[in-house]
Amino acid sequence: MRYIDIFNLAYRTVISHKLRSILTALGLIIGIASVIVLTSIGRGVHSYVLSEFTQFGTNLIAVFPGKTTTLGLSGATISTVRPLSLADAVSLSKLDNITAVLPLVQGNARIEADKKQRRTTVLGVGAAVPEIWKIKVAQGRFLPKNEQANPRAFAVLGHKLAVELFADRNPLGQRIRIGSDRFRVLGVMEKKGQMMGYDMDDTIYIPTAKALDMFDRESVMEIDLLYNSKIQVIQIEKEIKRLLQRRHGREDFSIITQDQMLKSMDSILNILTLSVAALGSISLLVGSVGILTIMTIAVSERISEIGLLRAVGAERGMVFKMFLSEALVLSFIGGVVGIFLGIFIVQMIKFVIPALPVQLAWFYILAAFFISLLIGVIAGVIPAMKAAKLHPLDALRTE
Repeated sequence: MRYIDIFNLAYRTVISHKLRSILTALGLIIGIASVIVLTSIGRGVHSYVLSEFTQFGTNLIAVFPGKTTTLGLSGATISTVRPLSLADAVSLSKLDNITAVLPLVQGNARIEADKKQRRTTVLGVGAAVPEIWKIKVAQGRFLPKNEQANPRAFAVLGHKLAVELFADRNPLGQRIRIGSDRFRVLGVMEKKGQMMGYDMDDTIYIPTAKALDMFDRESVMEIDLLYNSKIQVIQIEKEIKRLLQRRHGREDFSIITQDQMLKSMDSILNILTLSVAALGSISLLVGSVGILTIMTIAVSERISEIGLLRAVGAERGMVFKMFLSEALVLSFIGGVVGIFLGIFIVQMIKFVIPALPVQLAWFYILAAFFISLLIGVIAGVIPAMKAAKLHPLDALRTE
């Protein structure tokens, strides 16, 4: 008997026992759908996090005070040992391949405008924020250059903060109070949204030197550097290290490149996606047990049929292939239906919860499908072997 005839017979057998076939394939359908949904959420989170990290550009280097190997977000590494100063930032800006420098100080203060007030994040920064952080000014202008030595009391508002304080009024040129100091509003930033849970719109920008005085700090928390993308990051890192070692006398700082942060985050998120895929695979394992159970029962119910096939000349190998192909057909149908169901659920999630990042992970979808076929083969081997070993006379006597 040809293989096409065996599979045709197996398909007819599956179709003729609809309820049994549906119950057998149900475990695989749920398992594959679970893998697709979970990995789509994992892949969506993976892409979302990486896009959040790269929205400020990829040719960035951050210098933190203190020698550490810990990777983190802005301001996460703070040290009082040989701190970074504004003079360090000025020296770094003179390096050949550095195109912009941003000394950063972060704090929280009360902002007052007329009779309105609110507490928000205060960022002490330089004039290079629009260039380094890829944030545009919507109204007015950003902080002027060369303000570190003798800074004036200028401020730039985030989009949300400007709306909260001034509503429909034009905030440009208005006087506001930050803590106990008065500042004049120079501009309003464009709407940026949140970055890793941090609201960039509910922020106010003032000169770094003013922030140091306001928060009674002697050093900056971080220096962000934008470098020439045509130059290798390793070379830039060596130049920064040589300069700061010459200024500090030793390596008491940490240099973290954007590539390092992305690679570290990417590996963590890949493990997350793999973990949720493993959770969904548990359902596939349950489905394999279902196929094994149902096929074993099917052999017991069809002993007389097997005896008849053997009596009319069917060899053991053909009986084995017939039952194995039935399991394979069941797993194929379960895999295809599971894929369509999983994709449908993912599309429904996108429609119902648009804020949840989901993205189809085709590698895991194909892997789940081929695993379902493998499950069909493995789960069908034992019942098929049992059917093939039946003696024709013994099988016929059960009628």
